[in-house]
Amino acid sequence: MRGAGFLRRRGRRPAPASTPPPKPTGGNLPAREAGAVTVDYACRTSADCAVKNVGNCCGAMPACVNKDSPTDPQGVQAQCAASGRMSVCGFAEVTACQCVSGRCESAPPPSTLPAR
Repeated sequence: MRGAGFLRRRGRRPAPASTPPPKPTGGNLPAREAGAVTVDYACRTSADCAVKNVGNCCGAMPACVNKDSPTDPQGVQAQCAASGRMSVCGFAEVTACQCVSGRCESAPPPSTLPAR
């Protein structure tokens, strides 16, 4: 099997790599472009955070973002359609948010164990 160097010497270029899927939101990722808006995950207190639909290539995608942040789930889907990208469908249920080191994060679910 010959590598990309062989193809370049022969005057041909290797096939471009496919477009990587969009990265999921949340976690320690930076603010991301969503359609024409930038989703803001910054916070000072947990009261700055809210669960909002930021969208992904499958449809709805709840995430903890700054309560005043714009979102554009339709824009995200339009970008996915225009570039032919797909996404793994499904997501963890996000019911509450907390501010962790200046970033809105999903709060752990409350314990359902009975008190002793």
